[in-house]
Amino acid sequence: MSNLPISVSDLNPALVQTSDGVVVRVHVQPKAKREQIIGMHADRLKLAVTEPPDKGKANAAVIRLLAAATNLPPSHLELLRGDTSRQKDVLLRHVTLANVGSLLTSKLQEPD
Repeated sequence: MSNLPISVSDLNPALVQTSDGVVVRVHVQPKAKREQIIGMHADRLKLAVTEPPDKGKANAAVIRLLAAATNLPPSHLELLRGDTSRQKDVLLRHVTLANVGSLLTSKLQEPD
């Protein structure tokens, strides 16, 4: 990832406002050294999780990481698509696009 700051508008391809909340389109890197929000991967937000893609462990890690990044309880997040794929769509309930974009952008800009 470059050192240039990522803006909320850079995340727009990965965030979709719905009547239920915001769908975050992610690309997941399982079995990483540490869990983090890396940046954009094409039109998706790239996440690294330490869990392997085995029996839903990586999916649960994605939910935990996004919940922590957006200050939401994990019960407000739902995996909509991509149960067995690196490409996943996760619904964050009861939030707006602006709120999610702002929170995720701040996590991307935190120093390592």
